[in-house]
Amino acid sequence: MDSELAQKAILAALKGEWEEAVKYNKGILKEYPNDIQTLNRLAKAYCELGKANQARAYCKKVIKIDPFDSIAKRNLDNWRDLKISQKNPNSSSCATDFIEEPGKTKLILLLHTGDPKTISKLSAGDEVELSPYSHRVSVNTKDNKYIGRLPDDLSARLKKCIKLGSSYKVLIKSVENRNIKVFLRETQRGKSVRNLP
Repeated sequence: MDSELAQKAILAALKGEWEEAVKYNKGILKEYPNDIQTLNRLAKAYCELGKANQARAYCKKVIKIDPFDSIAKRNLDNWRDLKISQKNPNSSSCATDFIEEPGKTKLILLLHTGDPKTISKLSAGDEVELSPYSHRVSVNTKDNKYIGRLPDDLSARLKKCIKLGSSYKVLIKSVENRNIKVFLRETQRGKSVRNLP
């Protein structure tokens, strides 16, 4: 495998340069036509470009090579309803969203995770939402399906900050079985909590 081309493909994807990602991944496939990682990256790039048929075709090729590949199976399931020229509705992040900043970002392991069917449709980079309740803060999908909740100490702090005008962006960092990590970024700080990290 051409590791230099693979690194270029990954870097292009992290920057959201999907046309470049397609070019690099296709370059790898010329020499290694059955490389599963490359095929999965190519499927993702086509999905981000709104080329749903090509994205699904590459997922199906992966499944023919490895019927147990979880990435291709999950993507195929997630993209089943995508139409031609429709981009992936859940993916709105870029690499800079995951840059850590002391006092502004936090990586969190969710507790009491929800329905495995909902969880199986999550991918790293998907934007999700905070839902504050009286004693906890839950994390839900954009269509309001429960994913999990934040630890109690963090929930109490965030509820107070949200009430005082702070707002946050939440992205899925990783999904491994029922272990879901989210990346929380403060996007706006309320005036009365300006000096509170």
